[in-house]
Amino acid sequence: MTQQVPQVPPTETALTGVRNFRDVGGLPTTDGRRTAFGRLYRSGHLAHATAQDALILGGLGLHTVFDFRNSADHRLDGYDIELTGVRNVNIPLSDPADGAEFWRLVRDGNIEQLRSILSDDKGTERMLRMYRSTIVDRTAEHSRVLHSLAEESVPALMHCAAGKDRAGLSIAVALLAVGVEQEAIEEDYLKSNELHRRYKVQRADMSESGMSPEVMELLNPLFGAQPAYLAAAFTAIEETWGTTDRYLTEGLKVSPGTRERLRERLLDQS
Repeated sequence: MTQQVPQVPPTETALTGVRNFRDVGGLPTTDGRRTAFGRLYRSGHLAHATAQDALILGGLGLHTVFDFRNSADHRLDGYDIELTGVRNVNIPLSDPADGAEFWRLVRDGNIEQLRSILSDDKGTERMLRMYRSTIVDRTAEHSRVLHSLAEESVPALMHCAAGKDRAGLSIAVALLAVGVEQEAIEEDYLKSNELHRRYKVQRADMSESGMSPEVMELLNPLFGAQPAYLAAAFTAIEETWGTTDRYLTEGLKVSPGTRERLRERLLDQS
């Protein structure tokens, strides 16, 4: 019997100016249900979306686009395109001043400077800290997103710059709220490593030496999705609140009624 190779959905390959787009449908929950298709999407930023991309995105019936970038991201990449009839909501999940010098060196630094800030797992450690802090320190923002999804904002698209970290965590929180298995959340998260989804690294020096194998190896912890990052977020929930239920109710102030509305909006009804 010939094994069938999974195909990338046509919408994903049709988008040329938007990276890392996908529908977060079909993921299994702990009680045997699945997330519905056409309700929740994730991607990188929409600032470089083409006119054809806008037509495709406009055909999804989106209610809200959540942009988790900060003002520094907007200066770097630009603001999202406007989609007719779609609400754009900006909820920054990082401070533009936090690590400004670090990210300047990532963009402009020479190999010696990159070694000083990224070698010996320093890049990985920075990412682990960021994932933990986004869970512990951004409860108000994540609460706002979940309540918005429960009340009115579906179908929704969540994105940051690359669609990997801030959007990845926000998607993970929404999926936890409706009971998706952690293994399935991780599987979706790691799709951001696929070549056609990867964020295109931009540096001041795009020459052969400026983008050398050593440079790219040093940068990889910042621009790749790693299981340890998401695990750090889940561990932060456990260490801070004890259980996912307490994280949702005490940390995010999500009531059982709101969780049920989220399940009605984001899960298959069969």
